Amino acid sequence: MIKADQITSCYIGPQISPEQFVAEHIFMFLIKGTINGYDGHRHYQLKAGECCLIRKNNLVRYNKQKDNNEFEKVVVVLDEMFLKQFQQKHHKHPVHGMSNQAFYDIGKSKLVTSFLQSLSPYYNVAGQIGADLANLKREELLLILLKINPSLENILFDFGMPEKIDLEAFMNRNFRFNAAIQRFAFLTGRSLTAFKQDFKKIYNEPPGRWLIKKRLKEAYFLMDKQQLKATEVYLEVGFEDLSHFSFAFKKFFGFPPTQLPDAGKNSS
Repeated sequence: MIKADQITSCYIGPQISPEQFVAEHIFMFLIKGTINGYDGHRHYQLKAGECCLIRKNNLVRYNKQKDNNEFEKVVVVLDEMFLKQFQQKHHKHPVHGMSNQAFYDIGKSKLVTSFLQSLSPYYNVAGQIGADLANLKREELLLILLKINPSLENILFDFGMPEKIDLEAFMNRNFRFNAAIQRFAFLTGRSLTAFKQDFKKIYNEPPGRWLIKKRLKEAYFLMDKQQLKATEVYLEVGFEDLSHFSFAFKKFFGFPPTQLPDAGKNSS
């Protein structure tokens, strides 16, 4: 176990989107606290001293829990441009596909521990590392990960596009994720135009309108049947902020979410 005073938070690599679509592979080591993640299929938990690879082209949602009011992590983004350069330099190629799980457990390793401890001298006051050194450290980390588990080549160096899949099943499973329509199209293996056309055939309405209605109905169910508050469900069903959720809810149902219990009694 790495001691708290041996490493501090650090972020290496290009900035990543705040939406729930993972556009690039991400290595994450948790120093303090706990992370609970969900990818539409399974729930995952990352505890202090553990690390994982969050795979690109997945929809994920996670929440963090502090330990003694502290939460620290090391994040290293392994973007496609960097991986292609690494592949060319080290002649790495995928052999066959692996399972599509979003969170891939790396396991514990002394090599990873030593790598993380080696980062501290390079931090600036913002907890970041200069671009040139960052690429060297990312290359070092990647060599370590491939030494620990050579089969990671099949994940990291697969630059193919998602295959075309069942749109209806995918949307019914993933509508709660806060992602752009273009992301949903990409993940179902379609162009945006083809996605909208197929969506209209299945649901008889545009995807944006369907998503709002589906999320609001899910929120209604959670508040009515599970007695949850608007503040507890708006993020869960894919809204970015409470005010937008409250406005959309009132417009759709005719009353604000705060009046849901009274409205339920009046309709019974």
